[in-house]
Amino acid sequence: GVQIVDTTCPWVSKVWNAVDAHKRKSFTTVIHGKYAHEETIATASFADKYIIVKNLDELAVVREYIMNGGDKQAFLQKFSKAVSEGFDPDADLVAHPGFLTTPSDGSIHGRHPALLAAHSRSNSNPCFKKKSDYNTARNPRAVAADGEEFDPRTFRRNLVRSEKYNRRVSGDESAVNEMKDQGIWTTNDGGLISQLKETGYRATIGDMELTLAKSYGFCWGVERAVQMAFEARKEYPEEQMYITNEIIHNPTVNKKLEEMEVAFIEADGEGGKDFSKVKEGEVVILPAFGASVQEMQLLDKRGVQIVDTTCPWVSKVWNAVDAHKRKSFTTVIHGKYAHEETIATASFADKYIIVKNLDELAVVREYIMNGGDKQAFLQKFSKAVSEGFDPDVDLVAVGLANQTTMLKGETEEMGKELQRIMMEKYGVGKVDEHFMVLDTICDATQERQDAMFELVEENPDIVLVVGGWNSSNTSHLQEIAEHKGLVSYWVDHPRCIAPGNKISWLTSWGELKETENWLPEGKVKIAITSGASTPDKVVEDVMDRVFATKEGAVLEALAA
Repeated sequence: GVQIVDTTCPWVSKVWNAVDAHKRKSFTTVIHGKYAHEETIATASFADKYIIVKNLDELAVVREYIMNGGDKQAFLQKFSKAVSEGFDPDADLVAHPGFLTTPSDGSIHGRHPALLAAHSRSNSNPCFKKKSDYNTARNPRAVAADGEEFDPRTFRRNLVRSEKYNRRVSGDESAVNEMKDQGIWTTNDGGLISQLKETGYRATIGDMELTLAKSYGFCWGVERAVQMAFEARKEYPEEQMYITNEIIHNPTVNKKLEEMEVAFIEADGEGGKDFSKVKEGEVVILPAFGASVQEMQLLDKRGVQIVDTTCPWVSKVWNAVDAHKRKSFTTVIHGKYAHEETIATASFADKYIIVKNLDELAVVREYIMNGGDKQAFLQKFSKAVSEGFDPDVDLVAVGLANQTTMLKGETEEMGKELQRIMMEKYGVGKVDEHFMVLDTICDATQERQDAMFELVEENPDIVLVVGGWNSSNTSHLQEIAEHKGLVSYWVDHPRCIAPGNKISWLTSWGELKETENWLPEGKVKIAITSGASTPDKVVEDVMDRVFATKEGAVLEALAA
């Protein structure tokens, strides 16, 4: 009967909400934390079944048990102080949500694919529900001819359980070795990048002082997607194999897939794709960016074998969109409307508007606060809103989601701005009725951008950004250097550096340029980074061209 003053941090309470979500689905909670820490003890008390994992070494033990079983008593002895009462690893590691992190421990969620092969339970609800189950006026496109409404979330859950669907990495060592041999693995052992990492990300070679960003290149989601594609070709060596889009935005990697006779689904000339050649029993790969739910439906009906390499961080965004939908909130997507990932994300939404940057958000703010010319608003966002979008109705309650490759800081600012708008419009006490946001910022994107901000503070003479020219995450690395006012060249292939000290490069806004005498004589400080879809070997091949250019300039000077 005491008066309780609860100072629990809201972020801790957010973790407890996640535990409750696991419990409702009969999932075991994997807590990244220290079992004796007060916060972890409190979090565990809200769980049904749990295991506390302190670090990646302990996670490796869990992975081994999930994949191969083992000595149950030895496992339980190792985690004796870190599991719930009656914990049975044979039963309680069948379904889990991934990592749940305590705020004080940082996060390893999303950075390690160790548990991606674990099974996932889902309910067996049908993919269609009666119109009365939803507000169908908000999504007329989803109503089928028989009066039932398509539910993307339930459809995808059932698809995941199908025998003709795979989203797991098998761990085929021969596929990994082949990737390494072809230079499309995360690291290239013994190469320049490995050497730079061993010497504190810095090295001086001749007149060049090189600095490598501390986070750069292939993320594990990309590596996972490419590995799954290689494994699929080994598992289905004779079958016709397609991919619905570039698996990642890197020309070298996509060229390798073409050489493996993985055919790309061509555009149909009307804004869609031509699946007419795809036949029952053939294999179709979904890329790391994901695919629209409509494409998944078509492939499911066609009876193909689906290999889904969608990055789990993209799937996390889709879960956020579904949360908006359940609350009848419109999804505001921070992204580019023509990007494959944003197209896929929008397909899971009920009502949505895609906002590219803070300038476009200012237009949305003005309409929410003061109204305006509806037709002019819809014209401006004509390619970026859902069918039947009505800003007078559909901007009353909104939730924020993002294309995972966008600038982290801009996504965060959009969330703050949308919250401010709704507070100003409806009052602080009612903001939760009009705005919601879940954390969907990709760790890999965030880490590479943070490392780039750190890198440009050193004011190098030249910045080299390596990555596909259609890569959104790479464009933002270039943008960071440009905003700092540095000389920065974004190249997508070693051949961009041509003989005669010439370089072809792209600006962050998409303008292709060619610069002569780009590499100066004498001492020069060069900073290097690469996008999340870029293997180390590509960066090293670019640097080989840089060394050759520098050597050629020296020889020319001596000859003169």
